[in-house]
Amino acid sequence: MAQPDEPHPPVVPSCPLPSKTCDVVPTERPRSCCGMAVAGLRTAKYHLPEWHRRNAGVCYEAYTTGEQAERGRAEAKHLVKHAAASAQRAQGYSKATLGQRLQDVHFWRVELQKEIMELDAETNLLAAQKLRLERALDATEVPYSVVIDNLECRERRQPPDLVIDEVEKQLMKEADLIRDIRDLLKRTIIQAATQIRSNRIQKENCELDWSDKVETYNIDDKCIGYCTDSTDVQYHPSSVKFEENASTPKSWAQFSHDNISRAEQEKLASVQLRSLINNIIHDASEDLRMQRAAVNEAFDNHCRELDDAKLRLENHLQQILKDIGDEEANIVNLKKAIRDKEAFLKVAHTRLYDRSFRPNVELCRDEPQFRLVSEVEELTVFLEALKRKLMESEQNLKNLEETRMKLEKEIAVKANSIFIDRQKCMGYRVRYPVDLEVASYKQ
Repeated sequence: MAQPDEPHPPVVPSCPLPSKTCDVVPTERPRSCCGMAVAGLRTAKYHLPEWHRRNAGVCYEAYTTGEQAERGRAEAKHLVKHAAASAQRAQGYSKATLGQRLQDVHFWRVELQKEIMELDAETNLLAAQKLRLERALDATEVPYSVVIDNLECRERRQPPDLVIDEVEKQLMKEADLIRDIRDLLKRTIIQAATQIRSNRIQKENCELDWSDKVETYNIDDKCIGYCTDSTDVQYHPSSVKFEENASTPKSWAQFSHDNISRAEQEKLASVQLRSLINNIIHDASEDLRMQRAAVNEAFDNHCRELDDAKLRLENHLQQILKDIGDEEANIVNLKKAIRDKEAFLKVAHTRLYDRSFRPNVELCRDEPQFRLVSEVEELTVFLEALKRKLMESEQNLKNLEETRMKLEKEIAVKANSIFIDRQKCMGYRVRYPVDLEVASYKQ
């Protein structure tokens, strides 16, 4: 520190210095005889020693006053230098701390901006995955309608083909699978929407913090530019205080750290959810593809069984039709044989009747009589046998006709079942989406 200039040695006056300035006091002097004549000239005058003391007092007072003034000037000069240096150091230190604070604010501002951009990009990716879920959910409507239509169509099968076969079991399994997938997709869509909302809330928190950091950075940058030559500086006595709600450097940094940490957590949860969505769509697509293949295989197998059954029934029908023709011809032959035998019986009856009119002893049990009776009995036995056979043949023909009708009905039922399974069901299943995962990317 610069030492103040030493004061010049005082100039000592030539007159003696009294201890104090003497006051002028009136004195008692003897009066001359002519005192009345000179009384006005003698009143309130000093003696010579008093005059010297008075002059000395004035000189001493001037000396002390000058010395005190010179000492005050030296102290003022020293104070001015000290205050200037101290103010310069304080302003430099304040500027340095503001610069360090600017670096801290800039660091957190950059970190927050980086986190905001990453969180925004992650939110957009998750929104795209949510859109995939919605498209996948929409894509399940077609296979579900196909399955329900297949089940409804197969309800129109006629007994006895109205059975719970392997096709129906696989269709029911497919319907349950699609319902489970739809429920899972809906729950995942809700979960994705919740996560997107959380991401945006945390992004908004980071943006508010970032905005405060930007404003603070601008304020501190403006403050660091102030100097004594600035034209917009003025007194603000009310600002020289600490706000009650002001944060500490530790809590200030912890606040931004917590915002970034929560943003990282939300981003990690979003990444995990996106991976889960990929797995869900992939697994659902694979499950649907495998179940669709199982249903189609069951349809193919059942249609082959129906074709085989229909073919066997048609072969049996052809045989029955042939049997019916043969039986009808047999009945015709039996009827003709009965008519022929009846003609022979009529002849024998007529002969016996006419011979019953032989007179007297001529009514003899001769050999012709016995032969005619034997003929009648023989013809009667044959006629009864032929009639029984005719009845059996007619019953057989009736049974064959009933069998024919049953076979034709069964063939019609099988044809209806084949039409439903092959034309209606399998034809409608062509609209089944090939891949749910691919469908989730379609616009």
